[in-house]
Amino acid sequence: MAEFIIMPKQGLQMTEGTIMEWLVGEGEEVIADTPLFEMETDKLTISIDASASGTLLKIIHDAGAVVPITEPIAIIGEKDEDFSALLGSIGAPAAAVAESAEAVQSKEAAIGTAAVKAPRTGRFFASPRAKMLAEEKGIDVADIDGSGPEGLVIEKDVMDFAFNFEAMPGTKTAATPLARKVAELENIDINGIQGTGVRNKVLADDVRASASVSQAPVQMVQQLDEELIPIKGMRKIVAERMKQSLGEMAQANHRITVDMTNSVALREQYKAVGRKVSYNDIVLRCTAKALTEFPMMNSSWTSEGIVLKKYINMGMAVAINQGLIVPVIKNIHLKSLDQISKESSELALKAKENRLQPEDYSGGTFTVSNLGMFDIDGFTAIINPPEAGILAVGKLAKQPVVSGDEIVIRMMMQLSLTYDHRTVDGAPAAQFLKRIKELLENPMLLI
Repeated sequence: MAEFIIMPKQGLQMTEGTIMEWLVGEGEEVIADTPLFEMETDKLTISIDASASGTLLKIIHDAGAVVPITEPIAIIGEKDEDFSALLGSIGAPAAAVAESAEAVQSKEAAIGTAAVKAPRTGRFFASPRAKMLAEEKGIDVADIDGSGPEGLVIEKDVMDFAFNFEAMPGTKTAATPLARKVAELENIDINGIQGTGVRNKVLADDVRASASVSQAPVQMVQQLDEELIPIKGMRKIVAERMKQSLGEMAQANHRITVDMTNSVALREQYKAVGRKVSYNDIVLRCTAKALTEFPMMNSSWTSEGIVLKKYINMGMAVAINQGLIVPVIKNIHLKSLDQISKESSELALKAKENRLQPEDYSGGTFTVSNLGMFDIDGFTAIINPPEAGILAVGKLAKQPVVSGDEIVIRMMMQLSLTYDHRTVDGAPAAQFLKRIKELLENPMLLI
């Protein structure tokens, strides 16, 4: 029996998702628990498995669509099953999709030799494969009448359309999308240009060659040098949350410089016995211990009051291609340095490979952001709401420092604490940061 596939909710704060790519096409077989489509959430891009087996009867939302959670995005059922009633239940014109697969194929055959069609006006749809083929052939899908359900332009429509253009070159000039754009900017009739591309297709250089030498081409190049990047998915959410953080919180900042000589020695001791521990792992461990001594730094401001959390879930900011993700080490205050090292490495790898699950990046109570590996001396981080603070970690480097009456070389590192002044006052925040410094300079205190 036909049923809807809905936009799944991945994480408590997710309200919508972007369909990045359908991994199965309409009419193709779907196997339960195998990848069906890729979705971009406010956190990352993940592959979503099919919830049932059958045939993908209808894709309601194509790739690129931003869809609210729980809204139907496709229909799955038995092959050739009538799903018009189900589609009609969400307000779609059921009659337009009542055709069986055989009827659609028959209709495609009937229009296979159709003449070139006039450009379509109004809203229309095209399958991902049709769009890709049209782009390859330099065809605007808006010029094509679709033979699929609801007038959907399918791959065969594009192939027939392209054949007719090549068979009747006088009907319309084949040109690449860029060539059409250049012709539009230069106010040039593209039909009067002899193309140098495959099968006489007009290229952008053909249009430029036909333009008179003037200032206009310079202006055109300047316009074409710009690219508009849509603000969506993770980038959109990061922007919203950072603006929210700065707009709602009274953020203040303290900085301190730490002598990491003893922490460096500790790491070398671990390496000597074959145990891998990073400097960031040591920072995470020291920060977790300091949070147990300064519990207000592990709280959240709410309209009802300050929520004091008796558990410590440490977020560790990780940069990925799509933006920034903060996987969380749960109950870090109960874990050893070895355990923290193992878990942080696993989470960082999962983040870079887009394998994080919602439970991996939710529930954080405090965050550490380290940019030392990028040669950054120090920086001020923005709090990840609803947390009360974030620790920014700079690079570890040799520096001359005064020790008694002498100047010596030490391994130094800068820390910067940003905190919500509504929840924590300046003095206790300074004491908290100083305590982290003491623990890093004397790591034996962790025992």
